[in-house]
Amino acid sequence: MKKTNLLLFLVMLLATAAFSAQAQQAQLPPLVNVSGIGEVKVQPNEVLVNLGVETREKTLDAARKETDKKAAAIINYLKKQGIDAKDIQTSYVTLQPIYNSGEYGRTSPDFYQAQKNMTVRIKKIEKFDATLSGLYEIGANHVNGVQFQVSDVEKYKTEARKKAVANAREKANLLTSELGAKLGRVYAISESGGNGGPRPMYKMAMMESASYDSSGGSSIAGGEIVITANVDVSFVID
Repeated sequence: MKKTNLLLFLVMLLATAAFSAQAQQAQLPPLVNVSGIGEVKVQPNEVLVNLGVETREKTLDAARKETDKKAAAIINYLKKQGIDAKDIQTSYVTLQPIYNSGEYGRTSPDFYQAQKNMTVRIKKIEKFDATLSGLYEIGANHVNGVQFQVSDVEKYKTEARKKAVANAREKANLLTSELGAKLGRVYAISESGGNGGPRPMYKMAMMESASYDSSGGSSIAGGEIVITANVDVSFVID
């Protein structure tokens, strides 16, 4: 008897939910749903470089000291070039023994390897080549990545949003006018393009090309940064 009552209750609950959903759907005004995209292309005005120094010595202490010495020289040089301390950050440190010999049971390493990496923000792209050349001269011996950026990116994100909204309205106007209808007020709007969460995602695609000038010009090309915004908009059809 109890199982029968529970079953009846569940059936009534599902029927009520279905009826409520149908009622809400029936109350929706006629809508046109569109997606809009806004795109802003901008020249980067700063560059983020990941670089470092690696040394190999016979003893652990010698490897550590030599690496620390060169890393300190790099930081000192960067500050002399006008780069703020807040734009220099140590990102990776390692110190380890290296065994190259295949001799079984060997306990002493062939040498010790020490490495320090740092991330540096250079706010004047035109100084990139000269700054990097100076870093090589004082001991930096590897560069792991270069990323072009825009310092005032929020301004361009706002501009991209405005373009996305205008694009959505343009699409909605075209669709309704072709059907002899009139576009009404905005019913709902949301920003799309996130990675499964509520945060909007702005794609920054760097279009870079080779730019080496054999006559001695710049050896790096910043290209363009493309900032995009996506919106989904529902308009009422009058």
